[in-house]
Amino acid sequence: MDIQVKEEQLSSSPPDKPKLKEGNYIAEGRDSNRTTWLLFSPATRDEAGSLAKFLSVFSSYGVNLSHIESRSSARRPGYEFMVECEHGSGDFAAAVAKLQNSTGYLNIISRNYKDNRSVVPWFPRRIRDLDRFANQILSYGAELDSDHPGFTDPVYRARRKYFADIAYNYKHGQPLPHVDYTKEEIATWGQVFRKLVELYPTHACKEHNHVFPLLIENCGYREDNIPQLQDVSNFLKDCTGFTLRPVAGLLSSRDFLAGLAFRVFHSTQYIRHHSRPLYTPEPDVCHELLGHAPLFADPAFAQFSQEIGLASLGAPDDYIEKLATCFWFTVEFGLCRQDGQLKAYGAGLLSSFGELQYCLTDKPQLKDFEPEITGQQKYPITEYQPIYFVANSFENAKEKMIKFAQTIPRDFGVRYNPYTQSIDLLDSTKQMKDLLRQVHQEMDLLLTTMEKLT
Repeated sequence: MDIQVKEEQLSSSPPDKPKLKEGNYIAEGRDSNRTTWLLFSPATRDEAGSLAKFLSVFSSYGVNLSHIESRSSARRPGYEFMVECEHGSGDFAAAVAKLQNSTGYLNIISRNYKDNRSVVPWFPRRIRDLDRFANQILSYGAELDSDHPGFTDPVYRARRKYFADIAYNYKHGQPLPHVDYTKEEIATWGQVFRKLVELYPTHACKEHNHVFPLLIENCGYREDNIPQLQDVSNFLKDCTGFTLRPVAGLLSSRDFLAGLAFRVFHSTQYIRHHSRPLYTPEPDVCHELLGHAPLFADPAFAQFSQEIGLASLGAPDDYIEKLATCFWFTVEFGLCRQDGQLKAYGAGLLSSFGELQYCLTDKPQLKDFEPEITGQQKYPITEYQPIYFVANSFENAKEKMIKFAQTIPRDFGVRYNPYTQSIDLLDSTKQMKDLLRQVHQEMDLLLTTMEKLT
């Protein structure tokens, strides 16, 4: 779930400001994760009984463990162990100090533990780890603000709770929940669909216009049908490896961006209230499927989005805020230059009939996308944007984002492994040598193929 709050007007003038909470839909929120992960290996290879010895350290200091895992080490010969320690149990600092004197390698991965060492915020390493924070949401189901169009509608509130419940119970690997939308919901979708389809040929970027007919052909995009997340997710996976995951509410910036690192987009399934079909105070299925989904089928845009996610893993909080702001001005409200003209590619524009017209007028201010500058730009969330950042191309934006990520203070690198859908933590010379060997093999393959072609 992402970050749109917009009045979708039929005119090009900005709307009146609705009274909404400050913040955006990937705003940093309250973090309920109260555990610390430790990754360590024995000082001696294949030391007999080493796991039992290490577990006795936690026991002696009264530290409770909620997860224990052993695996082959990528850093040194032999095995390494990963344990999840519960906060508030025993003398954790003393246990860590004891382990430091008896391990060959020790890494602390935590959101909450701080001492004199550098702190690495916890981040998911495997795609199923997304289950760990998918329900750490900032609002839920029928919890609507008093100025929400559906606040006084008990049927709508019950429907919103239904959508939240099915998302809350979802786990990685399960089929995405199928929804039988009501006639009223489909009619609302149809009104939004008709208005936006009129503007796409002249206002949307060429990548969006290329993919949209394919979604009509393959995923049931029609005026009288709301597509199912499973169908759209299958289509995106075939195109770029991106998948959709249902979400029950608003995620923190860190958690939302972490999903992008795995090419996973957290998506809502509910739809806006029927009384105001061209307005939504939070992202709904129109925003997700009409605004976001088409671009995730484009390889260059998918790679750019993933780079933002990878840059967020283990990043300090101030950089998370910068990355979330870059996301806002690109994936949500980005413009690009194509054939000498400005076109929209941000989902907040492509799902808003009013702002899609407004953004290409001479009213807003335009700036070139530069992550260092863009990441510090303040923005309103309840009115049309006064400033838009323009990218020359998705490839150019991706290169700039990669360079910006290199400035984030982390003493390790991260790399997505598409074969295992996991994150490789690059923090040893052995890992770097293995990676260079793989790159060398790929270069040999490319050179050999080029010779055959010429």
